[in-house]
Amino acid sequence: MSPDLSRLFAAARAAQGRAYAPYSRFPVGAALLDESGALHAGCNVENAAYPVGTCAEAGAIAAMVASGGRRIAALLVLGPGPVLVTPCGACRQRLREFAGPAVRVHVADPAGLRAAFTVGALLPDSFGPDNLGAAPGGTDGG
Repeated sequence: MSPDLSRLFAAARAAQGRAYAPYSRFPVGAALLDESGALHAGCNVENAAYPVGTCAEAGAIAAMVASGGRRIAALLVLGPGPVLVTPCGACRQRLREFAGPAVRVHVADPAGLRAAFTVGALLPDSFGPDNLGAAPGGTDGG
């Protein structure tokens, strides 16, 4: 595993350990590297009023934006169970906002990496900032 993937895996595992998932009992952690190489992590946070919870990927993206990052360079999602835990549809669109189609999304379980996809493979022919004439991951503070 490359040093960057090792960092992503460790951060996602730590975040997964802090997930708040009392209803699904399905803790997920995510970590991403931004355009400057900074690491940002998030975990799922459930709420008794479904679907008010937050996905791990959304938490990592929010942490990146709050820290001043605007572009995702790589992402790793770590979840439990025998089936791959890929980003949900809403998170695929969130990723598209801050990542181009070639950005790698790594999927792991506690034992290690299981698969990798590009954002383009997860959300083909997507609608994004460029459709609206905006720079992807723009810095307008908006």
